[in-house]
Amino acid sequence: MANRPSGPTPGELAAEERIKAGRPWPEGPVALLPVAQLYARDVPLLRPPGRSGADLLQVLWCPFDHPEHPATAVFWRSAATVTDLLAVPPEPSAIQYPTYLPEPCRLAPERVTEYPHYLELSKELREQLGDWSSWQAAGQALDTSYEVAPEELYMDMLSISPGWKAGGWTRWGLTDPTPRTCSACGAEAVPLLTIATTEWDADGDWEPEEDQADPVPVLPGNPPANFTMIDLARGYDLQLHVCPVSEDHPHIELIQ
Repeated sequence: MANRPSGPTPGELAAEERIKAGRPWPEGPVALLPVAQLYARDVPLLRPPGRSGADLLQVLWCPFDHPEHPATAVFWRSAATVTDLLAVPPEPSAIQYPTYLPEPCRLAPERVTEYPHYLELSKELREQLGDWSSWQAAGQALDTSYEVAPEELYMDMLSISPGWKAGGWTRWGLTDPTPRTCSACGAEAVPLLTIATTEWDADGDWEPEEDQADPVPVLPGNPPANFTMIDLARGYDLQLHVCPVSEDHPHIELIQ
């Protein structure tokens, strides 16, 4: 049997060119896609960094990987000054993946209380959360399946809420907690917006009561509660952190 020549064969090169032709990289500027628009009247805790006049947050992204997820743009505006509206917003000439095109959804904000990620707690607090007797002392009915690992009860039910959210605490999972500091001034960046693939998991944890009473059908091949129809990094979330000092300082993008 003859040895296979090193490098791609002419047939493999031709197949690669056909694949590239089916998903061409556009030439020239690419219009950004709207991802989220939040008003302070709907999200009272939404506050622009270092500025009091803005009451409208707009987040857009480029529908191509840069390098592993869409690059985002954050804009703070005063809603009263937004008067020149486009009848037909510009559309990008191409989109890398269909799951980078958000399905329009109406905002139904719900305020929830959450706590820091387990790995951001002190050693003493983690030890307390790992003590099943401490949970029993609370006097609440508990799921006994958590007895072997009580800290998971905290992580599943009390810690980081799933889904899209403004503010809150940072999610971790792909990596341990790492510092998020502003590259312009060194201040600690704070969570602004989490862009999530799903709103809750298959078990329905954190699912709002109205959705439990009137469940939304799950489309075949899609994860539960994937209302925007986006998929980031194979099911993870894109978290935006901003500098609390100035809105002009660059924001931080974090996939977790």
